[in-house]
Amino acid sequence: MPSYNLEHLKMFTECVKAGSFSAAARKLGKVQSAVSQGIANLEIDLGAELFDRSSRKPVLTPEGTRLLYYAQAVLQQVNELEIAARKIEQGDELQVRLALEDGLLSPRLSDILNCFAKLFPATRLEIISASTSAIIQMIKRDKADLGMTFCDQELDAEINQCFIGNLPFYAVCSPEHPLREATEITLHNLFPHRQIVLHGQERTRLDLVPEFSTHIIYADSFLAIREMVRSGIGWSYLPKHLVEEEIQAGRLYKLTPSFDSKPWSPPVETVLAKDRSIGPALNWLANALKGLL
Repeated sequence: MPSYNLEHLKMFTECVKAGSFSAAARKLGKVQSAVSQGIANLEIDLGAELFDRSSRKPVLTPEGTRLLYYAQAVLQQVNELEIAARKIEQGDELQVRLALEDGLLSPRLSDILNCFAKLFPATRLEIISASTSAIIQMIKRDKADLGMTFCDQELDAEINQCFIGNLPFYAVCSPEHPLREATEITLHNLFPHRQIVLHGQERTRLDLVPEFSTHIIYADSFLAIREMVRSGIGWSYLPKHLVEEEIQAGRLYKLTPSFDSKPWSPPVETVLAKDRSIGPALNWLANALKGLL
């Protein structure tokens, strides 16, 4: 099996980009004969003619056109390998584990994670979805490096907590739900209708929103609650970003309780273990999340 010379692959791709062997030689700082010989050697290794040399300027053959894609891919991977190696040498972590409530998976968070991937290509990012109480324990037991949770009412001496803002919630129901026809949404109206409330897998409930109904259904995921509400099982308070499109599309109906002058907006915080070393990738992510809300 031939061992392909990376320098020859660079000559190949540069010749295509520059339009001629001579232009590629100038770009690469080589004499034209070295580029011509390098391409010829690559053709021998590949067992295919890459350029038609019958005209004044070399033209890609069908085989050359097909193989160009692979040559570019190899060079791109080599470039990424070199970048990753430099980042590791500079001290970037090999892995960062972010644990968060699924209700915090907003479009803005996606932008932050995409930026993270570009800045820290050598660092593998692991996203873990869990309840707030589970996340706190994961941070304490070194099962996660950074958590993003709804604020608990008490400060915990074992972790560093940083308030980052409030997440607005909307009260919603199915368009076919009886509450859809109510002229006014009062506490009295809500009592007989099933309310779906977030409940952690550890059978703990954060006081994100009050329980108004006499019939409560618990679920451990905001995404599951959204589907239950959409199917008409009950009504619920859900993060605004999870239901806005659903409301606009008519798949959910936004309730306007008379006792809500403003949307419910529970506080959100990031959590880190105390006395742990923080590398550049984790430090960047923790600071970036401060601007999430």
